Amino acid sequence: MQGGSSGIGYGLKYQARCISDVKADTDYTSFLTGTLSLKEENEVHLLRLSSGGSELICEGLFSHPNEIWDLASCPFDQRIFSTVFSTGESFGAAIWQIPELYGQLNSPQLERVASLDAHVGKINCVLWWPSGRCDKLISIDEQNLFLWSLDCSKKSAEVLSKDSAGMLHSLSGGAWDPHDVNAVAATGESSVQFWDLRTMKKVKSIEHAHVRGVDYNPKREHILVTAEDESGIHVWDLRKAKVPVQELPGHTHWTWAVKCNPEYDGLILSAGTDSAVNLWFASASSSDDKTSESPVESTRQRVNPLLNSYTDYEDSVYGLAWSSREPWVFASLSYDGRVVIESVKPFLPRI
Repeated sequence: MQGGSSGIGYGLKYQARCISDVKADTDYTSFLTGTLSLKEENEVHLLRLSSGGSELICEGLFSHPNEIWDLASCPFDQRIFSTVFSTGESFGAAIWQIPELYGQLNSPQLERVASLDAHVGKINCVLWWPSGRCDKLISIDEQNLFLWSLDCSKKSAEVLSKDSAGMLHSLSGGAWDPHDVNAVAATGESSVQFWDLRTMKKVKSIEHAHVRGVDYNPKREHILVTAEDESGIHVWDLRKAKVPVQELPGHTHWTWAVKCNPEYDGLILSAGTDSAVNLWFASASSSDDKTSESPVESTRQRVNPLLNSYTDYEDSVYGLAWSSREPWVFASLSYDGRVVIESVKPFLPRI
């Protein structure tokens, strides 16, 4: 199904490429997003969906010293988040805290809680512990993966361990397994690599070219989804990962990002440089599961996994985030700084 957008829009002042659900906010459907301007002072916007769901409100606007390449909200404290930033000459990463009385201040300033300053190369992303309250963080640069211990009260972050991907691999991003907190996947130019955090060693890999995005299925163990430049979207069963269990066509240009829904198994968002966001239903059944699948279900999944295509964008879409509080709601962010909130409720009866 092709469609434009009936969503709720919000415009940032500058270009942008990252947006995050504020998972710890249980009272509002909230998102954080940050800008990517080389010359101007960059901004972090705290956005909340109105109680009626008809308006996207900026609840907080904060200065950020550098252009933001990655942003992730802390899953257990709604005022804390991480950014990866560039000065134009080098990359850095930091943990920030929104001031408690930000709504009553004229020009609220973000408080830098800690710097993740052990990197020497280009930092790509920061991953928060996937579930519950924990002080562990992961940061990934082009060659290395670091495990950190964060102490917000002491405003410090300490490296617990690190490992290198090796000279033949260049890492670009990653995801933390919500079913196994000792497992992390990292994407690269020619593979997805998997680390065991207990030993901080690589345990296996999927050899596959140009993986741009990766996400674990939070509703089903062993299931991983990858977004790839030219070959679309692949769903993997990590117990037997030589070939994907399902392939989706992806986008007409590079498929850049992929996100699994936090509540509805098989519901996937993807975004790409073709200025579109696609909504998929992909039942990630392994061969062990297919015996219990009815012929009708099997046929439906093969015939049309694409539920909708949102095409009302004027630039590449790099940022995607499902709402944890209202899992039928998602936010997208195109490079021109346009945030769009959509509801997928009309498509839920079809899955």
